[in-house]
Amino acid sequence: MLYYEGEFNFSRINNFAAKHAKGEYLLLLNNDTEMLDKDCLRELVGVGLRPEVGAVGARLLYSDGVMQHAGVIIGLSGVAGHAFVGEPGENPGYFARAVIAQNYSAVTAACLLVRKSVYEEVGGFEEELKVDFNDVDFCLKIREKGWLIVYNPAARLYHYESKSRGMSDTPEKLARFNREASYMFTKWKKIYDKGDPNYNPNLTLQIANFSLRE
Repeated sequence: MLYYEGEFNFSRINNFAAKHAKGEYLLLLNNDTEMLDKDCLRELVGVGLRPEVGAVGARLLYSDGVMQHAGVIIGLSGVAGHAFVGEPGENPGYFARAVIAQNYSAVTAACLLVRKSVYEEVGGFEEELKVDFNDVDFCLKIREKGWLIVYNPAARLYHYESKSRGMSDTPEKLARFNREASYMFTKWKKIYDKGDPNYNPNLTLQIANFSLRE
């Protein structure tokens, strides 16, 4: 059994665990998730075995069946946002993108499979990003090295988001959020200036349903 001691720092926790892990693949999995299908791991690993793939994400639903994550869009609602968040879980979405495996610029680390060699190649998670956007930064580093980030909707989980850690609703947490957002805008300025390469520039960045930009 491995124990982490210290303040909550999602990036440091994952780096600590990855350092001790011995497998060829790492599965980053939040403690507020629940796998819905017996083949969930098989689906993640099946895509992860492709030689060009660096990391794989899953389709996440809230406990009421509403969509929580179907890939991450850079620039959506600010730094980044989840595709189709808030949509009915059975909704296939724009051109069925919620239910089709595809490349994204990032996926959430609430459930993320990554080759350990790739994890080490990019230096793991940025520990300056303690809570927010660390998975987005991590995926962008992987893409920068030429690997693909793939969303696989066949791997489905419930995500009881922030159930254990709580929400970012205090002045201190909001200040930390703003610092981490500023870090992202500064580090990845070229991507924010040009737009997410896996998202059509004619589509809105205001809501997550892939509707046309006004």
